[in-house]
Amino acid sequence: MKIRFGSASVLFFAMAILLCDVADAAGGFSWQDKEGEYLDLLLDGNKVTRYMYAHDTSTEQRTFETYKPFHHVFDASGNLLTNGPYGPQPYSKDKVRYPHHRGILIGWNKLTFEGRRYDLWHMKEVHQVHQKFEELKAGPAMAQSTALIHWNAEDGKPILAEHRRTIVYRQSDPTVVMLDFLTELRAVRGDVLLDGDPEHAGVQYRAHNDVAAGGKEGKATYLFHKDGIDPKKDHDLPWVAMSYGLDSGRYVVQHINHPDNPKPTIYSAYRDYGRFGAFFKKEIPQDTGLTLRYRIIVSRGDMPGRQKLADRYSAFVAGAKVEVLGQ
Repeated sequence: MKIRFGSASVLFFAMAILLCDVADAAGGFSWQDKEGEYLDLLLDGNKVTRYMYAHDTSTEQRTFETYKPFHHVFDASGNLLTNGPYGPQPYSKDKVRYPHHRGILIGWNKLTFEGRRYDLWHMKEVHQVHQKFEELKAGPAMAQSTALIHWNAEDGKPILAEHRRTIVYRQSDPTVVMLDFLTELRAVRGDVLLDGDPEHAGVQYRAHNDVAAGGKEGKATYLFHKDGIDPKKDHDLPWVAMSYGLDSGRYVVQHINHPDNPKPTIYSAYRDYGRFGAFFKKEIPQDTGLTLRYRIIVSRGDMPGRQKLADRYSAFVAGAKVEVLGQ
């Protein structure tokens, strides 16, 4: 049996990139939860992502490690591709550069509620706290999770209730993961203003700390949808791609910005240690929600051409479907 993802308007892309043979799968996707700590997504028995959701304030160290949920990414050989406070593998706190940058993350360093400003990026005196899983699904072609996360004030009560959905699709080599990051931020106690700057807010990806600590060959470089782009001045970019190197090889991350997301969006795509993402300012009135849509594609090897990256953007905007082709 074969399954094809995509939409009619981008069928050529779906056939070329997203065709997979489910008959070759040894069980497809599955979830493996270490209760109270993290949730692993496995594909054919191999780790793909890890959702770090522990919240433990018993010590200063554990508070630092667990003050916000985030998502790690692994390649098919089990190599960790993203940064953490210490990570699943041993890190020394003193050797991790900017340890508040963790995998795939979301936050704003200047969030205003009831006349007070809160830092829900560095988590200074306030935390993002996982509450529960609202949905977990896994099959041969895709997996989906939805988590409820409270963005709390100092009183421990939520300012925002985040419903974070991630969808991961089976892909062929050299793609490591294609992950849709779809989230709703709902203002539950009053009006909320999301504010800050491109360096310390939004939905971002941080490469493994070895990119920051390593030699020149590992440093991150960026590609935009056309020549001459200055991400500090040019807004509402459709996508940005980053290339970086680790001992396990070279990797490319494409961060795709859905056109329905708030405008203007600014990409912080220039740091050579491999942290980049999409930032905007936005007010969320009480009892309303803000929906955000991003796609993050991680692959092995060198940077693809702009046309391939543009086709991926078109496929995301068009929307995905699953079609059974035959057996």
